[in-house]
Amino acid sequence: MSNETVWERPEPPGKPSPAPLSRDLIVEAAIRLADGGGLDEVSFRKVAAALNAGPMRLYGYVETKDELLDLMVDEVYGEITPPPPSADWREGLRHVAHGVRAAAKRHEWFIDLLSNRPHQGPNALTHLESTLATVGFDDIDEVMSAVGAVMAYVFGAVRGEITELRAERTTGMTEEQWQRANGPYMERMLATGRYPMLGKVMHESSDRDPEAVFDEGLDYVLLGIATKHGL
Repeated sequence: MSNETVWERPEPPGKPSPAPLSRDLIVEAAIRLADGGGLDEVSFRKVAAALNAGPMRLYGYVETKDELLDLMVDEVYGEITPPPPSADWREGLRHVAHGVRAAAKRHEWFIDLLSNRPHQGPNALTHLESTLATVGFDDIDEVMSAVGAVMAYVFGAVRGEITELRAERTTGMTEEQWQRANGPYMERMLATGRYPMLGKVMHESSDRDPEAVFDEGLDYVLLGIATKHGL
């Protein structure tokens, strides 16, 4: 196995074949499989079958499944547009937050790989560079803290949304249907008087659009950053 990363390792020279291969074609096929059935659908055998190629041919382009996942993550990072150059730090971070959320809604598996993998591909590095640059605080540690706080919120909020979508598919019940089915139990629990705040949530909270909920939570994070810096 080469000591070079997949980003540095050249592809093998092309050869005439009824089923041409390239790293891009492999990544595109893997993403289609993951979009259709989750990361469990991504294997060298299934990717090769999708490309009408033998699995061993793929190893000339991608040596391990971890490399393939890294390539897939980087491809999705490439879909996230950078903040406009004119954006201030609030607008820039809001743009990034919504870009990550939109990418994860298109590719639900993306959120599963965000918090536990190093992001070293060219698209990921470009994304990180533009995100850090949009903040513009003098102290680089404060820049990192601000970006980290926003990303921690984004990853958590989006993971919650994706988990709900998966639960709906698994159970065949929307959130509203699930709440109705579990309503009698919850009412019995609330009747004990031990959960007054949960009672207010159940009886008084509104059914809001997920994007509006995401935006409001993001506002709290950005307000906290602004308050800390007197902005």
